[in-house]
Amino acid sequence: MTSELAFVEALRRIAGHPGARRLDDDCAVVEFGGETVVLTHDMMVEGIHYLPDQDAADIAWKLVATNMSDLAAKGAEPVGVLLGYMLGRDDDRFLAGLEEALAHYGAPLLGGDTVAAPGAQALGLTAIGRATHRPVPSRGGAQVGDSLYITGPVGGAMLGLEAMRSGQGDSLAYRRPQALLAEGQALAPHVGAMMDVSDGLLLDAARLARASGVTLAIDGASVPIAVPPGRRAEALRWGDDYQLLFTAPPGLILPIDAYRIGEALPAIEAPLLLDGQALKESDGLGYQH
Repeated sequence: MTSELAFVEALRRIAGHPGARRLDDDCAVVEFGGETVVLTHDMMVEGIHYLPDQDAADIAWKLVATNMSDLAAKGAEPVGVLLGYMLGRDDDRFLAGLEEALAHYGAPLLGGDTVAAPGAQALGLTAIGRATHRPVPSRGGAQVGDSLYITGPVGGAMLGLEAMRSGQGDSLAYRRPQALLAEGQALAPHVGAMMDVSDGLLLDAARLARASGVTLAIDGASVPIAVPPGRRAEALRWGDDYQLLFTAPPGLILPIDAYRIGEALPAIEAPLLLDGQALKESDGLGYQH
């Protein structure tokens, strides 16, 4: 089986349009008719991104929120979505959750496709947005000397999944993540680089560093966590928290509250330094398919 990294690398040879941003970003960005259109597509698979017995309304919410989070990372506002749906065990609950999530984010359903097939359910959503600031932030805009920030704690989704499996505790952070659209729009005029944290803070920070041609030095103790201190290392590698990770010039007064967790240094072979230790993407920094 081809690895995710190898497959994406092969796709780069095909994705030659400038709007594809060399597949180094959360979204495609296309100039069209005087507007800048922001496009993203995320998939979810039963047993990988959600539990087989999970409430289908929550599954629909998460599918919408993950795509809205990509738009947030570009400072975009939603225009609408296209749904790719594989019929499942509780389609009525999925529809209820979909309607609730789309109303919450102000993203109308514009169309899509529906199929039926045996095996694990697979779902997809394409989100269409409009840029609120140009140039649209990318993962590739960090400069040496920039400060690195995150909008909130990581690890909450990890605890949420454990709560679902055990039947004890608060599972909301895993079941119904929040896309930070307003925060992304406020930050867009000020950031160097920006992306959302979906596959783990360390892995996503390494991706941002590679795209920007810098090395990011992270102070692990400065990263806010939603878990007991003894589980900090896990929280730094766990995904599904959908905070915004961004860089900004030192001394800039930010328009929102955020946590400074590091800085951008001249590039070395490793894209990441965690408390001085050099780390690469192959060092188990987060979730990869």
